[in-house]
Amino acid sequence: MDWAFVHKVWDKWASNNVGSSGEPLKAALLINYDPTGPSRLLSTIAEQEGIKANPIELSQLVDFIKCNKLQTESFIIGTNQYVVTSIHENWFCARCMNTAKRAGEGAIIMQTAAFLLVALYDGSIGPASRAMMAVDQFAWQLGRRNL
Repeated sequence: MDWAFVHKVWDKWASNNVGSSGEPLKAALLINYDPTGPSRLLSTIAEQEGIKANPIELSQLVDFIKCNKLQTESFIIGTNQYVVTSIHENWFCARCMNTAKRAGEGAIIMQTAAFLLVALYDGSIGPASRAMMAVDQFAWQLGRRNL
């Protein structure tokens, strides 16, 4: 993977989709992820915006995905615990179980060829749709390089 290209795509995408009010995402993480690689290789945070993630805590999320525990267990990002609500071919959605926000909080995790994209948003159905569009847009931009 061309790191300069990934970084350029991330910077442009994150500045338009993450952080400030009115943007579809409150935070996003890009995690190096190769499910076919040796288990001794740790996934690392390639990029992050709107969150200061702890790599050790994120290893629990990566293990959750590698062990395919999507339907049986929950996972944690930061101080929030999430339960998976829908599973699709290369992505899944989750809702926060311990939020204090009335409208709730959610996460979308998408697997690309070399990364896990973790997108966090506030709200319910409408915000979830906007968040999914943003995630899909990033995956499409990242995939253009491989065409």
